[in-house]
Amino acid sequence: MQIPILIEEVPGNGYRSRGGEPFALSAEGATREEVLAKLQEQLQARMKAGDAIVPLEVPAAPHPLIQFAGMFEHNPLYDEWKAAMAEYRRQIDEDPDIP
Repeated sequence: MQIPILIEEVPGNGYRSRGGEPFALSAEGATREEVLAKLQEQLQARMKAGDAIVPLEVPAAPHPLIQFAGMFEHNPLYDEWKAAMAEYRRQIDEDPDIP
């Protein structure tokens, strides 16, 4: 598993590394490698103490408009509407001055 870590230079004091939630850890050191190593040690200590990192599957909710999908499928006016739209698009393609 990879987690994003911010490494920032601290003027006159080396570097600081931080991880976001749920890994709200922070470490300071003279080099980038040192702060990453310290952060890794902190995370490993938490895991040894019983903390765990587990995935959580959250099912996607259906789109609120799905109930309307296909509602005009058997409407006799739908085909006429589609034909009128196609004709209008054809006219626009031929004459861009039509509003």
